[in-house]
Amino acid sequence: MINISLKQLTDWISCEVETRFLDVMIQGVTIDSRHIEAGQLFIPFKGENVDGHRFSAQALQDGAAATFFQKDSDIEPPKDKPIIWVEDTLIALQELAKAYIRYIDPTVIAVTGSNGKTTTKDMLENTLSANYNVKKTQGNYNNEIGMPLTILQLSPETQISILEMGMSGFGEIELLSRIAQPDFAVITNIGESHMQDLGSREGIARAKFEIVSGLKKDGVLLYDGDEPLLTALVDTLDTRNTISIGTGLQNDMHCEIHAHDATGITFSLNHNGTTQRYHIPVIGTHNMRNAAIAICIAEKLGVCQQVIQQQLDQLALTEMRMQQFIAQNGATVINDAYNASPTSMRAAIDTMTQMVGRKILVFGDVLELGPQSEQLHANVGAYLENKQINMLFTYGEASYALYEEGKNHVDEAQHFVSKTELIQKLTALFQPDDIVLVKGSRGMKLEAVVEALVK
Repeated sequence: MINISLKQLTDWISCEVETRFLDVMIQGVTIDSRHIEAGQLFIPFKGENVDGHRFSAQALQDGAAATFFQKDSDIEPPKDKPIIWVEDTLIALQELAKAYIRYIDPTVIAVTGSNGKTTTKDMLENTLSANYNVKKTQGNYNNEIGMPLTILQLSPETQISILEMGMSGFGEIELLSRIAQPDFAVITNIGESHMQDLGSREGIARAKFEIVSGLKKDGVLLYDGDEPLLTALVDTLDTRNTISIGTGLQNDMHCEIHAHDATGITFSLNHNGTTQRYHIPVIGTHNMRNAAIAICIAEKLGVCQQVIQQQLDQLALTEMRMQQFIAQNGATVINDAYNASPTSMRAAIDTMTQMVGRKILVFGDVLELGPQSEQLHANVGAYLENKQINMLFTYGEASYALYEEGKNHVDEAQHFVSKTELIQKLTALFQPDDIVLVKGSRGMKLEAVVEALVK
């Protein structure tokens, strides 16, 4: 983590510090005054309802080495304490992160996309960690506060930093990219998440494409080459290095699936005229592209093919991403309940079609789709046609449209507004040869369904 003097800090960002405090050292940063560790820099924010500066004095008393303090705060500043005066504490945090990542100078891999960001981060960390000291974004620390905090937690020994970049509107990823200045920028795909904020898939593509804003001149952009919206944006670039990845033959890295079962997927990658076959212990053909991204970057960073495959064999994804459990009766339960979009739901349907057993889908609402929510849910239901899914159970309000359209394409379907009733129905019909896939937006908390089935 960051470990510098206030003198060095004044060289990095726009701020004012009393001369007598310039030798004070800070080790780490925090924005939470309830969990201060000795030597940390406390960073308060001035909100609409609460001014975090009111906690600065207590933070210093509890062991913080210094505190940012915004010049326009109405709170009385602590006296005779190391105060770093700034115009805006959020901007100061971002400036500090930008300076620090230059200072330790790791290779930076920035990842965005509507789906697959966490899985791609996991795969990148896995393939690269055999050769390098690698740190990735934890959880959803992927916004204008979380990403700078992630950067400031990096140790000077970090060789590769994998940073997730999220957004809800235009300009947000551009800001993050300019802070990180990545060596590699990754766009996993374009879906429908944040439709209510960005209006269309075209808007989502433009917002995600902002990741190239801070890409180094010799940096590389890797993107979903099967997505025409991204291909059109790439065509507007001048001299950037780009690599398209997908199943279409037009891609620089062409992916082809060979086998898919409960143990994972086997696929080949054709790149620069050579073909290499891989296996990953993760289900879902959509994960082939995520793995291809990780493989491509690992190759460019000098990891040999044998090590890449060895690392992929040990791949373990973050919880609630296509996470498989075997219930006591022998049935398979797939927990993909961390989040959802119409795109990832269609991918989940495709995954189920390739599995053997009685196939049961449990879908909850996809949130934040805006005025098009009903139609987008209905489109997922229509996608079930000829997919050989046996049962469909939906939960929530928006997913009723999915049920209404999907019930015509499965053997049995039912919609629930009570999670308890949904669980009761599932546990009553649960059989040893069942494959149950559970998916919905984070706010639906469908992991409770998984827990009931595998307890």
